[in-house]
Amino acid sequence: MSEQPQQVQIGKPVPDFRLPADSGEEISLSQFRGRKVVLYFYPKDSTPACTQEACDFRDLAQAYGEYGAEVLGISGDSVKSHERFAMKQGLNFPLLSDESHEVCRKFGVWQLKKMYGREFEGIVRSTFLIDEEGKLLREWRGVKVKGHAEQVLEALREADTVK
Repeated sequence: MSEQPQQVQIGKPVPDFRLPADSGEEISLSQFRGRKVVLYFYPKDSTPACTQEACDFRDLAQAYGEYGAEVLGISGDSVKSHERFAMKQGLNFPLLSDESHEVCRKFGVWQLKKMYGREFEGIVRSTFLIDEEGKLLREWRGVKVKGHAEQVLEALREADTVK
């Protein structure tokens, strides 16, 4: 059993991290200061719901960019798995590998899950919208894929009009 998940809080700075990306480089959250970040955690490369979610984010990445936002995806899969997944789906944003689940724990998305009567630890599909200063603007936990990327775009629009 893992320790109680840490929770990030709306309006508070989110923890910085550094993880290997599908491109082979190391990416840190802090390198995106001055831009918004759509940070999404997903369970597994090349599974139906995760593929749909990644493609939805891919298709809206340009629209997110119009609101000054970058997309980053994180799962526990290896960099090699991310490379294959990103190439096959034509993804236009980095996929980060958190094989130790350290970053997942910091965001409280590595949790006990139940499926088909068995319990296991895994990533709860979640998205975090982080502002230009590294503070949490919005969060979605236990995400249902259908329509989610559009919800995030709407939140970016709203954040843009608040300024």
